[in-house]
This record gives sequence, C-alpha cells and structure tokens, in this order.
Amino acid sequence: GARMECARSWCAWEGELLTLRPRWRRSGSASQSEIALARIEAHYFVNQSFIEEGQLLTSTPIMAHIPGVIVQGRYDVVTPARTAHALHKLWPASQLRIVPDAGHATNEPGICAALVLATDEMRTL
Repeated sequence: GARMECARSWCAWEGELLTLRPRWRRSGSASQSEIALARIEAHYFVNQSFIEEGQLLTSTPIMAHIPGVIVQGRYDVVTPARTAHALHKLWPASQLRIVPDAGHATNEPGICAALVLATDEMRTL
C-alpha cells in the first residue's frame, strides 16, 4: 500500500541524488531492503542524526592530532564539498581528497578507489 509506494519513491529519489550518473532502475514495488532503508533514514532525519547541528565541526579540537582522510565527490549534492572543506580546515591532521567525477555514493568507481587508497595508507601509520 502506501508504505510500499513511499519507500519506493524515497529510494528512487535518493538513487537519483547519490551518484554523478543516476543508475536507479524503478521497479513495480519496493523490496524489503528499500522499505528498511527508507524507515532507517527517515528515523535518522527526524532525529537530526542524533547529533547537534555543527557538532562534528565543534568537536575537531578533540581529534585535531589524529590523521585522517576526507574523501569527497566533487558533485556530491547530499553532503556538498563546502562541508568537507570546513571540516578539513578545522582538522589539521586531515587530508582532503576531492574525487572529480563522483557524487556521494561509495560504489562510484572514483570514490571507491579513493577510499581503498586511504584505507591502505592508514594501515601504515
């Protein structure tokens, strides 16, 4: 019914936003995983992801000395690049890597490659 249609619409909308080149294929009804994803995401959004506005940025002094890599898709409309730049500016031990041909999804080739590289590099610290 309505729950299935809402979940299908939510996942279709999100699928259009996550990648630089949308790959969403609409189906007749929502799968159980789509219903679960829509419910979890809605729960987090209603609760502001269980963090205060700007909490990550105000917490950077705690982690300023910890090395890390911020991987950001150039065309990410979910978390725009200005967010990654703001975090990097306040986190001296971080590296910011902008993937020029990607959006938000970790399964985009450029994002996936950058995350694997960052993980491999962090192993040597």
